[in-house]
Formats: sequence, C-alpha cells, structure tokens
Amino acid sequence: MEFTTEPFDLDEAPAHAVVAREVIQSAELDAVDVGPFGNTAEGGADRVLAAVDSLLRNALASGATRVSLQVNVVGEDAK
Repeated sequence: MEFTTEPFDLDEAPAHAVVAREVIQSAELDAVDVGPFGNTAEGGADRVLAAVDSLLRNALASGATRVSLQVNVVGEDAK
C-alpha cells in the first residue's frame, strides 16, 4: 500500500501525518518505508486491511482533510 495525508506542511509534520506514520509503523507488517511525501507498507491482506482501517480513522480524527491511498495485490509468483 502507498499513502499520503493532507494538508501538507513543509516546515513541520502535521499531527495527522505523525499519527498515520505511527499507526503503520506499529502495525505488524512485513515492510514499512515512511517519507516526507509518501509512505509504503507491505504485508498480508488481513494485516494491511486492519492497518488501513486504523490509518484512516486515526488520520482523519487528527485533522487530515484527505488521505490518498493505493492498495496493490501482488501474488506470490509476481516479481
């Protein structure tokens, strides 16, 4: 999955961005990469979906006005 939260603030990470990153970093996912303009995470379907639910609820409750989210399903044989 890939996600960003808005509104952006280039001087300091807004509360919604901090909360979203904390949610993803604390989820039991296989790989997480957080950055200033986008974040990615990988894992099994159930864990990713649970993380997405928590991410959306917490980011919106913390002031996000938009969450852009992309979820890709990759099979075991895909490279």
